[in-house]
Amino acid sequence: MQNNDVTFKHINVQQVAEGLNNQQYVIVDIRDANSFNTSHIPGAVHLTNDNLTDFLHQADYDVPTVVCCYHGISSQQAAQFLISQDFTDVYSMDGGFEQWALLHPDKVER
Repeated sequence: MQNNDVTFKHINVQQVAEGLNNQQYVIVDIRDANSFNTSHIPGAVHLTNDNLTDFLHQADYDVPTVVCCYHGISSQQAAQFLISQDFTDVYSMDGGFEQWALLHPDKVER
């Protein structure tokens, strides 16, 4: 039974970078394909409407999942959607990929 009080949490770029070093998070990038293919956080999963069902079937719902978009706005709705699908530990990355690329240009996969 789903707890309607459960919601996603906010996380900043620095916390994600630190967690990425020891593979603490699954990073889900919801930007468009062209933007993702041009550059993304190393190891990020590109999540689209086309592969959402496969992702939901294969994901570990208990692993902390960080949703990344352009600026940290759209990721909030996507993070809440994952919570509604019974993910237990979901974060929206504040500042999005733009902030990531600005603060961590050495950690951008092209």
